[in-house]
Amino acid sequence: MRSRLIRCLIVASVLVSVLCMAGCGGKSGKDKLNVGYFNNVTHAQALYMKATGSLEAALPEGTEISWTAFNAGPAEVEALFSGDIDIGYIGPVPAITANVKSKGDITILSGASKAGAVLVKSAGSDIKDVSDLEGKTVAIPQIGNTQHLCLLKLLDDNQLAPADKGGTVDVTAVENADVMNMMDQGNIDAALVPEPWGTTLEHNGAEIVLDYDEVYKNGDYPVAVVVVREEFLKEHPDIIETFLKEHESTTDYIIQNVEEASSVVNEEINSATGKSLEADILAGAFGKLTFSLDVNEQAIRDFADISLDQGFIAEDYTDIFSER
Repeated sequence: MRSRLIRCLIVASVLVSVLCMAGCGGKSGKDKLNVGYFNNVTHAQALYMKATGSLEAALPEGTEISWTAFNAGPAEVEALFSGDIDIGYIGPVPAITANVKSKGDITILSGASKAGAVLVKSAGSDIKDVSDLEGKTVAIPQIGNTQHLCLLKLLDDNQLAPADKGGTVDVTAVENADVMNMMDQGNIDAALVPEPWGTTLEHNGAEIVLDYDEVYKNGDYPVAVVVVREEFLKEHPDIIETFLKEHESTTDYIIQNVEEASSVVNEEINSATGKSLEADILAGAFGKLTFSLDVNEQAIRDFADISLDQGFIAEDYTDIFSER
């Protein structure tokens, strides 16, 4: 009888332990950081940190890190909204959209890269400057993205407008990989594209109309920024502080060791996509990018104004720069 009672007590103790674990959701108690990024040279810091494991090494012991690659800004914005990622390397225009739609919960934490876009034309075209785009068809990677807004600013500065706004310039979204074929077939006359596509197009016969430092603000505009969910920032300030220090040191390393860093980035892109950039394309792309923690606030203001005017956002942004 006594042994049966002991056995019952042991079983009850085990059941209590199991129920307690279930009540805690089976959590290990470890902090976790989820980072979003693109497999593109404009997000070089993320690619370098992922490839080298430097961020994992810098974070407090036991902190878990998850890297999620995206192909487009809207998908990354949705992941921020759902909490699937906490920090994201993303274009400035999607960052503005995320801030507006989240009522200020998504903010810009740091700059990442600047410029890195060119306006090219098909070989032999009579386009010499932006004013010659009148009556022409110009490709951009995506409606409402950073290159699209840069093009809209260029058109406005030259008293031109897109066809859907009563102007004469036909602006069309074309996948970067398809631009050269579209040019060869005569379907588009010019394109405003990010790196490494600008250098790739140039190496395949397209001609530069505006180089990376001529498209907008002498190249002093963001092409990639780092955004954060304010909720995560408030809950994990130590993780954010560590991330920022590693992001800064990685940025400095890339600036000072371009050849080695670009090679690591290229290997990471190849590992993720199965495709690497040729050495001359890689060098050309990095040569048209500036890696920096700074964000030109006037450029963000301009992008927001154009987005409002075009109806890409319904209201202005709210405290878009993080006050960590």
